[in-house]
Amino acid sequence: MNHSMASGTYAEVLAHHKSIESLNSECFCITLDDDALRKALESEIGTPGLFELIAERCPYLFSARPVFISLAHADRMQRVIQAIESVVAMPSYQQAVLGQSPSLARSPGDGSLGVLFGYDFHIAEESFGLIEINTNAGGLMLNAALARAQRACCPEMQDLIPSLDAMDRLGENIVSMFRHEWTLTGHEEPLRRIAIVDDNPEQQYLYPEFLLYQQLFHRHGIDAVIADPSALRLEQGSLWHDAQKIDLVYNRLTDFSFGSNSNSVLRTAYLEHAAVISPNPRTHALYADKRNLVLLTDPSELSRLGVAPELQNILLNAIPRTEVVSAVNADRLWNDRRHLFFKPYAGFGSRAAYRGDKLTKRVWQDICSGGFVAQALVLPGQRVISDDQPNVSLKFDLRNYAYNGSVQWIAARLYQGQTTNFRTPDGGFAPVYVG
Repeated sequence: MNHSMASGTYAEVLAHHKSIESLNSECFCITLDDDALRKALESEIGTPGLFELIAERCPYLFSARPVFISLAHADRMQRVIQAIESVVAMPSYQQAVLGQSPSLARSPGDGSLGVLFGYDFHIAEESFGLIEINTNAGGLMLNAALARAQRACCPEMQDLIPSLDAMDRLGENIVSMFRHEWTLTGHEEPLRRIAIVDDNPEQQYLYPEFLLYQQLFHRHGIDAVIADPSALRLEQGSLWHDAQKIDLVYNRLTDFSFGSNSNSVLRTAYLEHAAVISPNPRTHALYADKRNLVLLTDPSELSRLGVAPELQNILLNAIPRTEVVSAVNADRLWNDRRHLFFKPYAGFGSRAAYRGDKLTKRVWQDICSGGFVAQALVLPGQRVISDDQPNVSLKFDLRNYAYNGSVQWIAARLYQGQTTNFRTPDGGFAPVYVG
């Protein structure tokens, strides 16, 4: 913190500022302890060499600056998430959404809910908005390591630093989530083996996180392998990796409907219930297809589906208005583009997402060819990084990691440019302090 501002308790520090958000421009705490991060990654929850792997592969993965939000905003994000869960549970909503989904998503589900959803928000003093939902959100285990490496730089911040007991509980809650998925699908025997699956996993940017999950499962008595889908096979109604039967697949693929030939084994395994796959194509269709935001921001459609007025009020005041780009509205959307953000239905990781004021005619033609939604622009929060440059700031969004409607953790992502990118000096995942 700027120590000329710091005296007394954290509550007194807050009282000094006009709002908690102002701490994002006036507090210059450096809370990241590199030695503690190395210890967390290499001995407490990780494996030897992981700190160096992250430093080499993703040098801008972690930010040293915390982000501050109010308790009111944290509570409001939770209410929005619970409202969405209530609507998604409605048969009328499921019928409307699955009617436009890939056929695999319409197959009967196995009862699983889907692990590790990410509800991403933009919050600033004058704005609040849920910008998207992800069903294979990365980063929770990386933020667990980051939390273990937090150090208060002044007494006023001490109460905001997560305790080691809290971090241990987070790990236990993550494991309980996977075990809950297993029992929800009718299994009474213990969960024995998990496959963490992605294309060429060792080449993925967040491969270090796969290693953290593997170590977490091992510490709790669950075997875990990290595998490309090509390494899996079906045999006698079960899914196998080498000589080991796989009980549950932690799915990190971005082929959300298993449409690629390389994912045919997983497609069949899902249809035949040869293993629990979480998250799966059905959960992606129900939550993460961005066309769902069109329905969730249309009051007439919500009324038609029978959504209660109080839930409608929560959704319509928290989710920016979204519509599908079509030939009918293309001219209007182009004229209004400076107030819009464009993203593909099944996009991920900010790929092919564009702020309207940055659009070129060439990109606009691609957008008009189909597969995009236009969303009312909600500006992200801003975090000033240095008191030497008070007019220079990074943007941030807030990711709520959630399971079954309950928030497990809130993390910020600091960045420059149109979208989060983990390529920004001083950017990356940042701790969130709620006060």
